[in-house]
Order: sequence, then structure tokens, then C-alpha cells
Amino acid sequence: MNVFSCGVLLLLTAGLASCTSGTGSLGDDDYRRLREEMVEKQLRARDITDEAVLAAMARVPRHLFVPPEMAASAYRDSPLPIGHGQTISQPYMVALMTQLARAAPGKKALDVGTGSGYQAAVLAEIVDQVYSIEILPELAEAARRRLLRLGYEKVEVRCGDGYAGWPEHAPFDLIIVAAAPGEVPQPLIEQLAPGGRLLIPVGEMHQELVVIAKAEDGSISRQAYGGVRFVPMTGEAQRRQ
Repeated sequence: MNVFSCGVLLLLTAGLASCTSGTGSLGDDDYRRLREEMVEKQLRARDITDEAVLAAMARVPRHLFVPPEMAASAYRDSPLPIGHGQTISQPYMVALMTQLARAAPGKKALDVGTGSGYQAAVLAEIVDQVYSIEILPELAEAARRRLLRLGYEKVEVRCGDGYAGWPEHAPFDLIIVAAAPGEVPQPLIEQLAPGGRLLIPVGEMHQELVVIAKAEDGSISRQAYGGVRFVPMTGEAQRRQ
């Protein structure tokens, strides 16, 4: 999905059996129920405890961020294809990264890898402004239209290589990256505000979800949160390998 195709696979996934039925027979109430089940069974029952994140996940209509034929499966805890060889990340991973990034009102976020726009929408439910970068022009334009149609006017989308971030709007209080470079891009660290947090999968054969925190004095700390499997970051990240 997105700049680097956010095809995210966490090692543990949980399916919603009720989401696997046909594709065209569900109504708004059905999707609302499936979202509620997703929040309670997949997120709250695990380690997602941030009430703002849980509320955002309950509000964003994930089924409108996947192809229509995949809508009935939208609330399963797994990535789904969104075209152009890309995927939308599993709900748990979106919630976990949003929680670890400490999204909160008053903050400004950078979303690297727009994909269909789902992560950007979740962030927009919480923070004041979201800047989202997608490397594939077709996905960037489709996400821009979708987010505007759904009323997410706090999200600005552009097509570009997320390795370089978005310096015109830096610094960012939180940065979430949905593809794995071999090393953390230095421009993203530089664009992180004091007190900010960068969430990024790092590695090639073996990947770890890494939190980069910048203290008020500008010093950097790094903590790993376990193994994950994301698609590789393309563009400048590939050229540097």
C-alpha cells in the first residue's frame, strides 16, 4: 500500500469469519457491526488500549478503501489487494502503529505510503493535519479523490518518493512508514519534531518494526517492537542498497 506498497503482514493475524460471506449484500448497519467486532475482537482484545485509536478504527469505513468485490472481507485482520500490485495493511497493524506513534489532537502527521488512504484516514480522525505521500501516481490520485469524497479534508496527498519525506511541511510530530528500507532514511529523522516519533519497518530478509523517538534536545533513541513483514521500500531506498 502506497509509496512503497504497504503490503503488511504481521506474524499473528485473526480472521473475522462473519466477514467472509458474499460481496454485494451488506448494508451500512452490517458494516458498522463488522467494524465494532473488529475493534472488540481484533484490537481491544489484544494490546490496543488507546481509546482514541479504537474510536478512530470504529469510525473509518474500511470497506470503502478496498475494491468493491473485497468489501465483505474488509474487516478481516489481514491485508487485502487494492490494485497495482499493492495492498491495504491489516487493521491490527494500522492500529498498532497509530498507537505507538502516539497520535493525538494538536499533532501533525506524515504518512509515507498512502495506498488507498486508509492509514491517512485513521490518523485524520485523531490528529490536526495529515500529509501523505504515494509513489504510484494512480494510487495517489485515487486516494486523494476518495479521501475528499469521504470528508477527510485534513489530509493532503501528493505523488512522490517518501524516502525524502515532505520537507516543506516539516517538522512532523509523528511519521508512519508502510514499507521497509534497509536503513532508516535520514531525511525522515531530520523532519521529526522534538518529542516526535517515527514508526518504520526496517530490514531486508529479517524486518523489525522500529520506533525512533526524538527527545526535546534533539537526541535520538531507537526501540524495536518485534518482527514484521512489509514490502520493500522502492525509489531512493532501493538505489541505496
